[in-house]
Amino acid sequence: MNVTVNEKLKFERVGHYRERRYVPNNADFSKLEQITALYEQLLNRPLSIREELERWILDRSELESVFDQQGTILYILMTCQTDDGRRAQNYKKFIETIVPVVKSLEDRLNRKYLAAAEQIATDENRYGIYIREMRADIELFNEKNVALETKVELLSQEYQTICGAMTVEFDGREQTLPQMHKYLLEPDGDVRERAWRAASRRRLNDREKLDQLFEDMLALRHQIARNAGMDNFCDYKFKALHRFDYSPQDCFEYHRTVERIVVPLWRRVVERRREMMKLECLRPWDTSVDPLGRAPLKPFAQVGQLTEGCRKIFHAVNATLGGQFDQIMESGLLDLASRKGKAPGGYQSTLNESRKPFIFMNAIGIDSDVSTLLHEGGHAFHALACAPDPLLDYRHGPMEFNEVASMGMELLADRYLNIFYKPDDEQRSRQKHFEDIIFTLVWVATIDAFQHAIYQNPRQDCQQRCSMWLEIRKRFGAGMINWTGLEEEHARLWHQQLHVFEVPFYYIEYGIAQLGALQLWLNSKKNWGRTLQQYQAALKLGGSKSLPELFQAAGIRFDFSEKTIVPLMDAVAKELKLT
Repeated sequence: MNVTVNEKLKFERVGHYRERRYVPNNADFSKLEQITALYEQLLNRPLSIREELERWILDRSELESVFDQQGTILYILMTCQTDDGRRAQNYKKFIETIVPVVKSLEDRLNRKYLAAAEQIATDENRYGIYIREMRADIELFNEKNVALETKVELLSQEYQTICGAMTVEFDGREQTLPQMHKYLLEPDGDVRERAWRAASRRRLNDREKLDQLFEDMLALRHQIARNAGMDNFCDYKFKALHRFDYSPQDCFEYHRTVERIVVPLWRRVVERRREMMKLECLRPWDTSVDPLGRAPLKPFAQVGQLTEGCRKIFHAVNATLGGQFDQIMESGLLDLASRKGKAPGGYQSTLNESRKPFIFMNAIGIDSDVSTLLHEGGHAFHALACAPDPLLDYRHGPMEFNEVASMGMELLADRYLNIFYKPDDEQRSRQKHFEDIIFTLVWVATIDAFQHAIYQNPRQDCQQRCSMWLEIRKRFGAGMINWTGLEEEHARLWHQQLHVFEVPFYYIEYGIAQLGALQLWLNSKKNWGRTLQQYQAALKLGGSKSLPELFQAAGIRFDFSEKTIVPLMDAVAKELKLT
């Protein structure tokens, strides 16, 4: 599939959120000289009074929105078809020739703004977060890192390409690895095992490529941190991610609490499954199938049915949200079906000039596809809620709260699963969701602990890294599953987690947010209307407030200690009848 005129028009038709005031309508953002001219004009503009500074901020935000949307469209087109050479080349050219120049210009703009803000009184309540994050970015910026960061971005693209090309011959046809997942839901254990082994063998075929890819990424990231004056990449990344409200020590406390409180609960879930399946032990291909041997849940046959069903759920949750999803559908800003060449996973990405969301996923007709679209829909509603803010930096929140928007939507939508299912299947889906929540908290601890260990020991070789992975897996209950004879597959299981490759240290957010989403769920059981009201009010704040303030606005606590985790796990255990 090539990048056609129609593909480009799909994004162009979304239009501008409002008329441009600074960037010319005919500006061509594929031409570096036109982009740099607009940045240079801002750098040369005098700032002597508050009104000039306010206008400058808005013009800068408009410019950055247009620029960011250009890159987002190229990324979307590339991930939708990673085996299309033209799409790959367009994205690569943008990353290699345009982004590095703009990064340096952005740093100069940051310094110009702060110098002016020191001389001109600004509204602390409005710009406090904006300035705090800008200071951190200035402190970290080093010109030497621009080229290194470009190399990391290109390696990330290579990871997408490698994974997008993974297919296997199974059941008489070529299938993507996401498509293979449906066989793990089949009651026939032989089918499950053959499917699991086929997919795992395919991944192992590329283990040397992925090992080397990660080695290259790791070396670059370590050098980036040293260039920025940081001792290690962990410290660098925490500052780059603007994690002002918690520290690595808080993450370690989360790991310990999960190990102490959540892993035993997960063990009870796994043991109940083993008993129901009447097995001596569970193998990796036994963890997703219905434990009573019932046929897999089939919420839809065609992707259009998935879209329509979730549309009905969103309308049932809230008329405003339902109307927003209607608009997303009408704009064609969805790419949901799995296919050969498509990048793995799912995401929501905002077209920042039009201020409209795009949703990407790999639907294959299984239960988890429903929760994925509900999840990404939550992100989309978040983007739309804060769209009116003229400041780009405030039109997206911190990831720890962004994931509350999405995970919270999954749980708020839970009461309307009857749109897809009859009562018995509805309960099956609900139970699987709550079991997955427990697993998520454990898996987040596993991935986050692994990432900390990786960057604390950047000179370890691949074999040492895999051994370290297995030790961490053991700490968080990997022994519940029998991996005998599958040692190589187990040691490379982390290859499947794209966050480890592409967005290091971005994963603890899912654990923090899951705890916030569970609080929303409990609040909704007591007062549905008030919970929805607080949820929507918090989404509108975007990134204009601190994490504790955003959580408070949603009627929940920003806390991931034992004090919060214990009562939430008690509630989930009760829901699953494990008490």
